[in-house]
Amino acid sequence: MFDSLSDRLDGIFSRLRNRGKLTERDIDEVAREIRLALLEADVNIKVVKGFIARVKERANGAEVQKSLSPAQQVIKIVHEELVTTLGGVSGKLSMSPKPPTVVMLCGLQGSGKTTASAKLARLLKSQGLQVLLVAADLQRPAAVEQLRILGERLDVPVWSAPDDGPKDPVAVAKSSLDEAARLGKNIVIVDTAGRLQVDDELMGELVRVRDAVRPTNTLLVVDSMTGQEAVNVAVTFNELVGLDGIVLTKIDGDARGGAALSVKEVVGKPILFVGTGEQLDDFEAFHPDRMASRILGMGDVLTLIEKAEEVFDEGVAAKAQEQMAKGQFTLEDFLEQMRQVKKMGPVGNLLKMLPGLPAEMRKAELNEGEIGRIEAIICSMTPAERRDPALINGPRRVRIAEGSGTATSDVNALLKQFKMVQQMMRSMGGGKRPKLRGMDLSEITGGK
Repeated sequence: MFDSLSDRLDGIFSRLRNRGKLTERDIDEVAREIRLALLEADVNIKVVKGFIARVKERANGAEVQKSLSPAQQVIKIVHEELVTTLGGVSGKLSMSPKPPTVVMLCGLQGSGKTTASAKLARLLKSQGLQVLLVAADLQRPAAVEQLRILGERLDVPVWSAPDDGPKDPVAVAKSSLDEAARLGKNIVIVDTAGRLQVDDELMGELVRVRDAVRPTNTLLVVDSMTGQEAVNVAVTFNELVGLDGIVLTKIDGDARGGAALSVKEVVGKPILFVGTGEQLDDFEAFHPDRMASRILGMGDVLTLIEKAEEVFDEGVAAKAQEQMAKGQFTLEDFLEQMRQVKKMGPVGNLLKMLPGLPAEMRKAELNEGEIGRIEAIICSMTPAERRDPALINGPRRVRIAEGSGTATSDVNALLKQFKMVQQMMRSMGGGKRPKLRGMDLSEITGGK
């Protein structure tokens, strides 16, 4: 979402790093360029003015003038002010002292509210909480069925109106509290109907649902692709319903990022969660400091580690470590590790979390199909061939290529590159410093 802004800021700071001393004119020039970059990113004009004023005041102060590296100090100031603009500290759900904690999700039609409800349920369940989903969206056809299907996938119960009973969202929401008590659930997530800002009837219904369940957290789901309109929506909902936080969806898209950088200062409510993709596990807590680091191309190692800890199987990881220590890393081990990495999400998103990565690599379009092609090649091998690639002669290579729908040259390239990986693993297992050589997925798969 912030790729364009990141590129602009990277260009600004690249020129700044070449200057040993910064004059007031230099700071004015940098401030002007940052201002244009933020406006192009669709950031609210009032937020931009406040941001630039704070940066200029600090950049002209003693903390820069006395610094051994003025340019780095200005970059540090911009990072800290970005963190402030994004909300300062990481927000979190408030928990009711008397269960259940009720989370009510609201938003405009088409904002991804029902999917966000399920994603939030999956995240909270992974933290050991007992969740009940409530299908109180009785306006959109199939909304209830959609939530039921998602609930089944997550193994989370869904409470809805009886098929032969009255369709009253207020009654459904209110009765869900009794159902939560019966099932022993400590979190209730209420998915309400999408509505238009000008729809007084539906906004009134939302207020009645709120009064019936008295939510501990009222969250607004907004589509980041709508830019500044998302901020206007948040202002309206906050005035009519009262919000505790924002869920920002589709930040993996090509939105310019203005909503994320504006909503906290304009509405006064923090972004609590962000949707990072289409899958149910593409959903995470929002951390202003980490997002600011991503915007400035500094990576996000903490989120990368958290993703790895969440998806990596400890047994598989321990086995792989043992095999590496012995220098016995096989194609079976390679396949298993690759499958573990795939669970963390698109490789392109993971690369953006690595600090110090050149801009051209952050922007590189990676073909996720190449990973699937490698997986197909290895799966077309026999167990014996995966354990000992030396068995794979000419006829076997032809068979593997036909079985995986690839060319013999693809199989040859994979085996060649894997041999290099094995040599590196043996070197690491022997306590030697490995000599790394460039390895490229496109080279493994013949550039396809």
